[in-house]
Amino acid sequence: MSLEEDALSLHRMLRGKIEIHNRISLDSSYQGKNDTLNLIYTPGVASVAKEISLDKKMVYDYTSKWNNVAIVCDGTRVLGLGDIGPEGALPVMEGKSVLFKVLGGINAFPLCIDTKDKEEIIRFVKAVQPVFGAVNIEDIESPKVLEIVERLQKELSIPVFHDDQHGTAIIALAGLLNALRLLQKRINGIRVVIAGAGSAGYGIYRILKEAGCRNIVVTDSHGAIYKNRIKGISSPYKKEIADNTNPMKLSGSLIDVIKGADVIIGVSSKGNLISKDMIQSMNHDPIVFALSNPDPEILPSSASEGGARIIATGRSDFANQVNNAVVFPSILRALLDLRVTTLNEAILVSVATAIADIVDSRHLKFDYLIPKVDDPRIIHVVTDTLKNAIQKNIDKKLLE
Repeated sequence: MSLEEDALSLHRMLRGKIEIHNRISLDSSYQGKNDTLNLIYTPGVASVAKEISLDKKMVYDYTSKWNNVAIVCDGTRVLGLGDIGPEGALPVMEGKSVLFKVLGGINAFPLCIDTKDKEEIIRFVKAVQPVFGAVNIEDIESPKVLEIVERLQKELSIPVFHDDQHGTAIIALAGLLNALRLLQKRINGIRVVIAGAGSAGYGIYRILKEAGCRNIVVTDSHGAIYKNRIKGISSPYKKEIADNTNPMKLSGSLIDVIKGADVIIGVSSKGNLISKDMIQSMNHDPIVFALSNPDPEILPSSASEGGARIIATGRSDFANQVNNAVVFPSILRALLDLRVTTLNEAILVSVATAIADIVDSRHLKFDYLIPKVDDPRIIHVVTDTLKNAIQKNIDKKLLE
């Protein structure tokens, strides 16, 4: 059977990839005068509820909040499928929940909601905040999602992680750092073209800028984004890109601006956007990250025929999977454990660098840029890195 037939057959058989398990059974023995039911429910649970009502922070000690993550999605931008609705998004979010559990030990709840209204989504997340220790925003259309994330980060008391924006940026930078190590190039001496100005493109531009990349060109459906471009600059996020990238003020289509570039990073959600001829027009030893799923901007075989020296996609069936699945379980695990509420680009760069450094010089190869999704070292490295980066951030603010 084909991949599609196998996937449909498995999902039909499972009828859902996640379920809830209790951490205690009603027939379990308890070393005390009261039986288990009296303790976990009425009347015993009343004393726990009262304790939490007197000090809300105790909810982390007495409930599963400390380990719960809400995956919030409205189904408007799912994989490369576009606006397929919350029901269509549900199997994707269930898959993410499995990864959260297996790779991070996290209880992740897929909350695919039937509203596209920005304010309603914000109100919903704020309303369910008491149950969760963190929020993962996923597959909501841009630029709406960028404003949602920005608002929630300011208005919630728990961390908000946007996987398309933050996760993709971290892993793309990690892969790029190691690709540059292999080719003995420096990030401040290359020109990077980002195909796609949505959430992922915006996140990648910001992290590359923080990492020291001085020559970034971002393209959208209207071509290269540059300062004072009038057409298609309707959001403050695109205006930010326009004001802070493309120092040479290149204009034209992706075909035009890719010429002479060292790196192309595709996050366009458009398969076959890049051709072999376009790769051939790039600088020597071109790096090609075609990260859109399920259909990359160019298949590895075609990119190789076009002369690409290093090739990565977001898919697990090709070498060099640069996918946010490598990042989000460990990031959320660290955010839950450390109970931090803010993430900035400096912290994200630290995490990306640490993930890149997991692959030492002995193992770094053209077909092995970053750790595999299930590498057990990632969680420990990310937690330690976040802890140190956050402390440095706190110390810096105290000195200001």
